[in-house]
Amino acid sequence: MTADDQLAAIRDRIARAARLARRAPEDVTLIAVSKTHPIDAIRPFLLAGHRDFGENRVQEAEQKWRPLQEEFGGTRLHVIGQLQSNKAAEAVAIADAIHSVDRSSLISAIARAIDATGRRPACFIQVNIGAEPQKGGCAIDHLPRLLAEARAAGLPIAGLMCIPPAGVDAAPYFALLAKIAREEGVAGLSMGMSDDVDTAVTLGATHVRVGSALFGARA
Repeated sequence: MTADDQLAAIRDRIARAARLARRAPEDVTLIAVSKTHPIDAIRPFLLAGHRDFGENRVQEAEQKWRPLQEEFGGTRLHVIGQLQSNKAAEAVAIADAIHSVDRSSLISAIARAIDATGRRPACFIQVNIGAEPQKGGCAIDHLPRLLAEARAAGLPIAGLMCIPPAGVDAAPYFALLAKIAREEGVAGLSMGMSDDVDTAVTLGATHVRVGSALFGARA
């Protein structure tokens, strides 16, 4: 399949799920997760007109996206992986959105970088929705305090992000994140990947992070 075909297939899934939920498909941002994939694999999607991409590691993002951003205008880069506080300035310098804000030290580092550069990437607070010790994200009980800290620090809060536990039905976790977002007064929901994008959109996702369904399995 060509990049156009792969994008069309995912967009069709998003549109069908959105219609079921009586939502507008254009209200869902498709983030093509290009982490670990080389420039040559990314370029066909840019040529097909896609502009939102996700990377895990800031250093990899800088190496790949500086030349691609010069070649293709209007690209929007989303940092979706765990972010070390000492990489916050680099992330703010290159990212249009950061989806993994999950602790006080990172909030402070991002706020300092925003003040220094004037760049204001959209920030999603990552919630450890399944209370899994091996995953990033703040505990559900800690979210109100962390959101208050982020707002006080002047971060542009776009919404919440989660990665549900693997191998189980994601729907209850997506529904829970949507409920928490309503209670906390935030609009954005970064949730849903290749296997469960349909469920995520039905339950209110505003941003979906799709990798393998577009680029194939990572090496």
